Amino acid sequence: MNKTFTRFFKYLSVGVSTFILDLLLLYLLTDFFLINYLISAGIAFAIAVSINYYFSRKFVFAKTLRKVNQGYYTFILISGIGLSFVIILMAFFAEILSFDYLLSRILVAGFVGMWNYLMNLYINFNVAGNH
Repeated sequence: MNKTFTRFFKYLSVGVSTFILDLLLLYLLTDFFLINYLISAGIAFAIAVSINYYFSRKFVFAKTLRKVNQGYYTFILISGIGLSFVIILMAFFAEILSFDYLLSRILVAGFVGMWNYLMNLYINFNVAGNH
């Protein structure tokens, strides 16, 4: 199997798993703890992306040349930009287009997921060999 496809499939598997956690946390924080959906989205995203880092480093980008702390800081920076996309696009879908906040988050997920993957592949993890 192609190395690039295998890596992307692993990342997709980790990403979908942590995105499900993200959605669950978003729902719980918003509907049960009555926190504004945009704040809930930020909290849920931060938790899910930290878990995503652990599994991405261990299973997707295992041959990275970066040290754990340096990689995590860069990962958080990339994810912070991704979070900005999440908040802005969710607000657009929910406030301007009147979509449900969960549907808005799902619609934004693909774009932000690709952003995170490509930035981590080419900038953060600096995987040995071909990307």
